[in-house]
Amino acid sequence: MTDHLKIEHTVSPRGGRYWAAVKGGEAELTYLKRSDSIIVIDHTFVPPAARGGSIAQQLVERAVADARAKNVKIIPQCPYVDKLFHRRPDLNKARAA
Repeated sequence: MTDHLKIEHTVSPRGGRYWAAVKGGEAELTYLKRSDSIIVIDHTFVPPAARGGSIAQQLVERAVADARAKNVKIIPQCPYVDKLFHRRPDLNKARAA
């Protein structure tokens, strides 16, 4: 398990990116905005030197928390995020129908 990350969030008109400086570079989660109420998480990446902890999970948890705060639903297109949603019912509640 890794320490709590300092996660940054960059937003663009078409989507956004959550990222954190980690060993070996930057870990990231990217998403596209489908509408004002739906985002599609399409990518997660953790540098090989930083894998094996909870870095990607922390990025997903932050994205879900922010989406919930804005009443936005998530389509987990990224295979890692989809798998995590299936394992964690608390996160899966943020899934778009």
